[in-house]
Amino acid sequence: MKGILASAALCGAVSASLYGESNLNHSCVLQDPIWSCSANAQPDLVDTCCSETFGGMFLATQFWSTYTGLESEGQLLPANSWTLHGLWPDFCNGSYTQYCDFDRQYDPAPSPNTTTGDASGTPVPPYKGPSIDTFLHPFGKFDLLSWMSKYWINQNAPSKNLWAHEFSKHATCYSTFDTPCYGPKAAPHSDVVEFFETAVAYFRRHPTYDWLAEAGITPSNKTSYTLDELQWPLTKASGAVPYLGCTGPRFNETKAGKGSLDGGYTVLDEVYYYFHAKGRPQDMNVRPVDADAVGSDTTCAHSKGAIWYYERAKGSEAEV
Repeated sequence: MKGILASAALCGAVSASLYGESNLNHSCVLQDPIWSCSANAQPDLVDTCCSETFGGMFLATQFWSTYTGLESEGQLLPANSWTLHGLWPDFCNGSYTQYCDFDRQYDPAPSPNTTTGDASGTPVPPYKGPSIDTFLHPFGKFDLLSWMSKYWINQNAPSKNLWAHEFSKHATCYSTFDTPCYGPKAAPHSDVVEFFETAVAYFRRHPTYDWLAEAGITPSNKTSYTLDELQWPLTKASGAVPYLGCTGPRFNETKAGKGSLDGGYTVLDEVYYYFHAKGRPQDMNVRPVDADAVGSDTTCAHSKGAIWYYERAKGSEAEV
């Protein structure tokens, strides 16, 4: 995985604001939007609520899971679709930080449980209040909750825990989702609603299952794939090389890869689409960025036919 920036102080981990800005005068229609990660995307040069200056390289991330672990409770995977993982803000060099605002820490089981991921960081206190799904009720966002319950699915824990994790760990590290950006009379949790809607919008703009299926690539327990076969259709459709994540055994640990020097993993389970934004990420004026511009574009094996894109387990997928 990518390295976490070690300085928790940089992300303001115990502060209610990344930059300590006022909650007044954030009229973004009066601002000329700036590309994130450009020379002028600096907090002393622009309104940080109107142009992303903290998590300037951001990722729309998706899961391919084959089970949920909570099938008996009705938590199923959507048919003919990947699932939403999150919308992550990285620094422009590909490093990142997390849990940037303890005042908006709603994760009941923080993971990792410090701001740096190791003993050098500030411990992240588990949240014990009302679950994050209830934050949407006063806004009447029941259609959004219904959609999230179908497509934003956790594994081995309720999906609402994943939603809380994604907001607390990641959304709090964007300058444009910072609390003061919503003004002095904003309804509580306006930032949560907007983050969820934004993450959903990026997911819907990147229909990974459909893009692969159009190239003749569908989940199979009998047919394996080569990395280029999987990555090229997604590159063509999205405009940049995405990161593909694999788990499972390394190829050179399998019977098919015995004696190979290819130590990549063999079970496809994630995709990350990278972007820069002009203005706010939530306005979706973005340009795609190749994943290998800031690091590796895969953890998967490169050998021919080395990757498995498995079918869902029986009973784990909702009916069409």
